[in-house]
Amino acid sequence: MTGIGFLLPIALGLGLLGLGAFFWSVKSGQFEDLDGAAMRILIDEEEQDGGN
Repeated sequence: MTGIGFLLPIALGLGLLGLGAFFWSVKSGQFEDLDGAAMRILIDEEEQDGGN
């Protein structure tokens, strides 16, 4: 029973920490441009350098 009393607050604390990190990332704009980030990998680096 002492194991549950020890692990339950730790699990709840980690869950709240993860939830806080998620809300922070939404607030700071991490999820604003998902399509741009997906397409950026397809852009060839040679095109950005002017073809040289």
